[in-house]
Amino acid sequence: MDVRGKLVIVTGASQGIGAATSRALAQSGARVILVARTESKLQALADEISAAGGEAHVRPCDLSDPAAVMALGEQVSAELGLPDVIVNNAGAGRWLSVDETPIEEAVQMMQAPYFAAFFVTRAFLPAMIERRSGLIVNVQSPMSRVVAGGCTGYAACRWALRGFNEGLRADLRGTGVKVTEAMFGEVSSDYWANNPGAEERLPGIANVLIPTMTPEQVGAAMVKAIRSERQLFMRPFMLSVILVLLWMAPRLVRWLTVSTGWQRPA
Repeated sequence: MDVRGKLVIVTGASQGIGAATSRALAQSGARVILVARTESKLQALADEISAAGGEAHVRPCDLSDPAAVMALGEQVSAELGLPDVIVNNAGAGRWLSVDETPIEEAVQMMQAPYFAAFFVTRAFLPAMIERRSGLIVNVQSPMSRVVAGGCTGYAACRWALRGFNEGLRADLRGTGVKVTEAMFGEVSSDYWANNPGAEERLPGIANVLIPTMTPEQVGAAMVKAIRSERQLFMRPFMLSVILVLLWMAPRLVRWLTVSTGWQRPA
């Protein structure tokens, strides 16, 4: 899909991958709708995009609230039109074992990314199906494929998003609406600062084999993912190698991931 002139909604757009993706899309000629909770951060980003000659629209929303998301869908459709692309990027969550995770935090982690992606997609999907075109991009973590110790709640919400992605693709077969799963390795974003202790739990095997990407690199890659419309788009290249190895030798890769990751204190 050529993004020039396309209306693209990006969730989790206030910082990190979402902000970098929004900049890259606007630079490529897309009309970007910025969605997150914090209006001031979204407005600062919109001003930056506008100053650079791009088009950005601010729509603050609590994506864990289904009524608020449905209202967002009605407002966007009425004022700006039906999006051509949805980038479900919103996500959060500390890397904790089950016994370390407060119950309310486990619920919050499931709200974003899984429920946020479900609610936003649901708000626009009927009209996309009627139009018979559109692209839904679900931004994913490698923890949706192989899991290390000490991040059970985070991994569970990523596996839920994986199930949503696969089910959605099956639902939409023959409708003209496509689904892309965009997966990236470690990114040097605000996520690690906002979730202290998580980075230290990354498996050592990943740190050795998979280069860290900057948010800007991910933003540029996201534009390529949209243009390609592939079912699965991965960066960097070594992440693809690891997942091929997971398919060929699943027990070995899982053993390496667990054995080089977080270990429960004795």
